[in-house]
Amino acid sequence: MSKYINFSKEEIDRARRTDIVALLRSMGETVKRSGSEYEWLDGGRKVTIRGNVWYHQYELVGGDAIDFAQKFFGKSFPEAVIFLNGGSSAELIHSSPTEKEKKPFALPAKNENMRRVFAYLCETRGIDREVLQAFVRKGMIYESADFHNAVFVGFDKEGVARHAHKRGSHSNSSYKGNADGSDPAFSFHWNGSSGKIFLFEAPIDMLSFISMHKENWQQHSYAAACSVSDLVLFQCMKDIGNIENVYLCLDNDDAGQAANRRIAAKLDEQGTKYEILIPKNKDWNEDLQAANKDIQSGFETEESEEELCQALSL
Repeated sequence: MSKYINFSKEEIDRARRTDIVALLRSMGETVKRSGSEYEWLDGGRKVTIRGNVWYHQYELVGGDAIDFAQKFFGKSFPEAVIFLNGGSSAELIHSSPTEKEKKPFALPAKNENMRRVFAYLCETRGIDREVLQAFVRKGMIYESADFHNAVFVGFDKEGVARHAHKRGSHSNSSYKGNADGSDPAFSFHWNGSSGKIFLFEAPIDMLSFISMHKENWQQHSYAAACSVSDLVLFQCMKDIGNIENVYLCLDNDDAGQAANRRIAAKLDEQGTKYEILIPKNKDWNEDLQAANKDIQSGFETEESEEELCQALSL
């Protein structure tokens, strides 16, 4: 259940007025003009757009920008309002462009230690400790000083920080968002040398997948869009230069699979080999936690059987 947020009427109206074409283009999506309207493909199915309203020609449904974020990006109403008012990976352009100015990018201040973030990622989320330490050593993950968030840093090829995704480290926290001025083309990613790259929605899903597939993992490339955008994927492909195989690993929900189809269509157009990998559960962290529970259950079963054998031998 989504947490109730008492938005002002102005905040809701501003979200509804979001220019959907500008939103999609800021996320790297292809939008084509068609007369007085624009066309965008939802996995091959046409959606027509005019300003802040849209209509799905196949499903015969439509709405405003908030409805768009809810349907195609899997947002709840509060999440959609926050997303469209700037709490997203994209720099959004509204119908009144003077209302929102782009802020300069700056990394959140670091905490003196990472105890809370280590506990959250390893114990609560089940991330492999060695995998986590590899990213920490490169300065790609740290704990913020203010709210003790986990901060996932994205660097450009010169090693300059260009993006920071923040995730609440309390076990009951649902907070997540990007630092002001973050460039979605450089969101959290790892550059390898194998010619393979794996794209995820969230950094925790990326770390979860690696935790389940640890063998030679550092040779491959990985990227977390911190959304359903493909900007970081194509930026990594440009910077790395030798990518031959792309693995699309977005969430197992409507928004994630629609994004998989959209990105796959782009890869088809440029002749890049790709494969879609779908988690068994909603996302890769749920798969990891389920696998960890199975392992723990197996240990408990072995101990119980050993105790039973000892009892029967007496």
